[in-house]
Amino acid sequence: MFDIRSKFSDDFVFGVATAAYQIEGSKFGGCGESIWDHFAKNGGTANGDDGSLACDHFHRFEEDLDLLVDAGFDAYRFSFSWSRLFPDGKNLNTKGLDFYKQLLDAINSRGLRPYGTAYHWDMPQALGALGGWTIRDNAERFGEYMGFIARNFGDDLENLVSINEPWCVAWLSHYLGEHAPGLRDLSSAVKASHYVCLGHGLGVQAARAETEKPIGVVLNFTPGRLETKTKINTEALERYEAVTNTWYLSAIIKGNYPDVALQELEGYLPNSWKSDLQNIKEPIDFIGINYYTTVLLKSGGDKFPFVEIIERDLPKTDMGWDVEPAGLRDAINLVSDYAPNLPLYITENGMASKNAIADIDRIEYYKQHLNEVAKAAETLPVNGYFAWSLLDNFEWALGYDKRFGLVHVDYETQKRTMKDSFKWWQRELAKK
Repeated sequence: MFDIRSKFSDDFVFGVATAAYQIEGSKFGGCGESIWDHFAKNGGTANGDDGSLACDHFHRFEEDLDLLVDAGFDAYRFSFSWSRLFPDGKNLNTKGLDFYKQLLDAINSRGLRPYGTAYHWDMPQALGALGGWTIRDNAERFGEYMGFIARNFGDDLENLVSINEPWCVAWLSHYLGEHAPGLRDLSSAVKASHYVCLGHGLGVQAARAETEKPIGVVLNFTPGRLETKTKINTEALERYEAVTNTWYLSAIIKGNYPDVALQELEGYLPNSWKSDLQNIKEPIDFIGINYYTTVLLKSGGDKFPFVEIIERDLPKTDMGWDVEPAGLRDAINLVSDYAPNLPLYITENGMASKNAIADIDRIEYYKQHLNEVAKAAETLPVNGYFAWSLLDNFEWALGYDKRFGLVHVDYETQKRTMKDSFKWWQRELAKK
């Protein structure tokens, strides 16, 4: 019999995670247009879907927080919307300020621990139109914005994350073109990869001046595996790892970018990049790890990093991602190698399932991955695990087709229905 409580220490934190644009509803409360609204409007998302209504969490947050309490979770990881707080990137929207004050009051009054994220991808479009993450000015603006978050909400937070998944913010969005702003340009991607790191560092500095609460970052990891260990394949894997899994980790912890990436990308970096590294390396208090899958690779392709992904006979999620729980422990070990003794959290882990309510596949996914976390936590400072996600929601470029939630959302009626995975967590967390 699986027993979560017996696998972890008494002070281990169990929570669920969400993101503002995916659930709140951007048409409410004076929220401004974000780069995701703009991306959707210009054909970047399935069916032209956007987050204008999403799960209507803006009006239903009390009901949604009650679900967390009903399940027995300790903590709630959520994000602040930059475009809700500063619709034009400059001027404060007091309705947005009031919303997050109300949200935090509601979280804390229920005895839940609030884990805040300053940026989960919804930059104001006014700043996106100026160049988004490809320009230094917006990295500096993010620093100011994060200082604002810490000043106004820091006392009510358990801790604060600067940026969620810099790889997605920079590489997936500016080179692979899958997320807003949808660019496929190496020069833009490399500049964004640098300025998102700089924004993080400046944000940490600004927040540190406003709050004594722990400050960190959330990085996503997709470990690569080799089809065959030839020299050419090994070199391809090194390039892949450098741009996917170690670029941001190395910059933030060590103050340098991986040499194997610089060999190809240094010419695209802004002239000031070396002098920025000290700011990027600003000390942090913890790292969040987001993990979903691994990929099998070989050398190939005509675009950097010159790799081809190979199909494997492994179970797949509804995203088409391979299920390989051991990859989560690999990610934990990688971060621990770079930052020994730094507290770690698994800040996202979960799966999209076609099963609307009877999601036994999701329960099995959680069991397998929690086993890997438990093994790692025996020797490493892994302090918590956040399931992704509380609610079915807007799944970025894929619209509303893919469902990651523990709670089913009928998008026509906004009715919430507990899935079997929700009830499984409820039973497990009730055990003492």
